[in-house]
Amino acid sequence: MPRTSPAPVSTALTGAPVVAHVVRSGFVEGVHRGTAVVTAPDGSVELEVGDAGGPVFPRSSSKPLQAVAMVRSGLPIDGAQLALACASHSGEDFHVAAVRDLLEQAGLAETELQNTPDYPFDEAARIAWITSGRPKQAIAQNCSGKHASMLVTCAANGWDRATYRDPGHPLQRAIADTMRDLTGAHIAAVAVDGCGAPIHAVPLTALARAFGRLAAATAGPEAKVAAAIRRHPEYVGGTGRDVTALIRGVDGLVAKDGAEAVYAVGLRDGRGVAVKVADGGSRARSVLLAAVLRRIGVGAPDVLEVLEDQPVLGHGEPVGAVVAVGV
Repeated sequence: MPRTSPAPVSTALTGAPVVAHVVRSGFVEGVHRGTAVVTAPDGSVELEVGDAGGPVFPRSSSKPLQAVAMVRSGLPIDGAQLALACASHSGEDFHVAAVRDLLEQAGLAETELQNTPDYPFDEAARIAWITSGRPKQAIAQNCSGKHASMLVTCAANGWDRATYRDPGHPLQRAIADTMRDLTGAHIAAVAVDGCGAPIHAVPLTALARAFGRLAAATAGPEAKVAAAIRRHPEYVGGTGRDVTALIRGVDGLVAKDGAEAVYAVGLRDGRGVAVKVADGGSRARSVLLAAVLRRIGVGAPDVLEVLEDQPVLGHGEPVGAVVAVGV
């Protein structure tokens, strides 16, 4: 890879203001820049920090929108299985078992999964997996629920399963069409996500609008996906995950975290929230989101405190924290 980048850089990154301080023993030793936006039910911007009109890759925050595309295309699942289609799961035993069940019910083989093999995300599950002598496997990786659902969608339509990750595949074309529909935005770029599937760049504002639309839906695939997320948040994230606590803690809320420090939230009244930390630092992602939710009066203190729990350690003990500023 070249050491200099010839690619254009989104203003959502280059123009991002400082949104968080890393404080150690009362001294600011680092800062994170980021962007945040809140959209109204009609799609207008209620609050903006930085330039939320610049395109970003939503990464795994796209998964609920991708799940809508699959349901529109005939994905015949519901409940916890559909929540798993939206998930970056922790690889706990119940997650892995649910993915296996989903594949087996459709007559599909685990070997058909094409997401990147990995160990479970959850620390205890990862240690147990490794100590049992098992290698990295696709089913343990956090995107296996999405990929299993992609395979099931292909099977339901008679589409080729071996090429389901190809951007020109009918499944991926349907996902791109749904991304345009739900976000109301032009897709600025298409790339390969960490799990191997295509990912689409859209403005952060458009991502927030899409989540507001998802959360406010009362019928159709959007409502079906939102209901699955609300009823089974443990399948969207996992034990001890802040996204699971957030969905559980705020009535009617849907949410999805994503790599490179993206977080998207939809509220039942149709408002949407999206944040992006410019340097991809995940420790500032939930802190920034909590600050925005406090600003708009969403979430009880105990729920927001889970998001804000990003301690700075010294000799293994908390000596500071990552704190939001300017929001």
